[in-house]
Amino acid sequence: MTYCLGIKVKQGLVAIADTRITAGNNKSTKKKIYVEQRDKHSLFIMTSGLRSVRDKAVIYFKELFYDKTIEHNKMYKAVNAFGEQVKRVAREDKSALIKSGLKFNLNTIIGGQLRDDEEPKLFLIYSEGNWVEINEDSPYVIIGNSGHGKTILNRVLTYRTDLNLALKAGFLSFDATRLGSTDVGFPIDIVTYCNDSYRMMEQRYTSTQMKSTTEFWDSRLKQVLEEMPEPWTELLL
Repeated sequence: MTYCLGIKVKQGLVAIADTRITAGNNKSTKKKIYVEQRDKHSLFIMTSGLRSVRDKAVIYFKELFYDKTIEHNKMYKAVNAFGEQVKRVAREDKSALIKSGLKFNLNTIIGGQLRDDEEPKLFLIYSEGNWVEINEDSPYVIIGNSGHGKTILNRVLTYRTDLNLALKAGFLSFDATRLGSTDVGFPIDIVTYCNDSYRMMEQRYTSTQMKSTTEFWDSRLKQVLEEMPEPWTELLL
């Protein structure tokens, strides 16, 4: 299973992806976020699904992205181009995968800002190649294991949330997912993007590096529970 989170707030974007790959009893680490940067072209791609489909679609897209005869001046054009590559891979590989007992599956989050975009954009692309844009009404999207990490985001995250708080909430969302699923784990890759900067900031963090943060969160949660008003519990206890 995978955990990939994309957040769009007024100040910019946050992307978080775990790196754990599970096959039976075997666990390995694989990068699930791809960053592309050149002059006034900054974007990231995160995927959940078959890695073979992901690798092929990304390679096809990368060729188009650097083709100077094709203009990618807005994010929706780049997203359309990636969706077409997903459809291309489906035409080439879907029937063979189905015959092998595998489902053609690739959900993708793409975020960034290209030359003529007024602001950063965030999109969710489905296995069929169609997409939706993430907007102010619902400023985040999760692909992969999404059940455990939504609660804190729903409680604290809005489009007006500052980028630093969005980053911290995003990490705690991952941490809740990690605790609830053996298929999601460290290290994690985090990307941030500030409006009009055309510069993706990327960093990988291990469990050791984030230990003090998770311990702080655990202790504060326990403290809040102890301090919570409890007249309603008297009838039960």
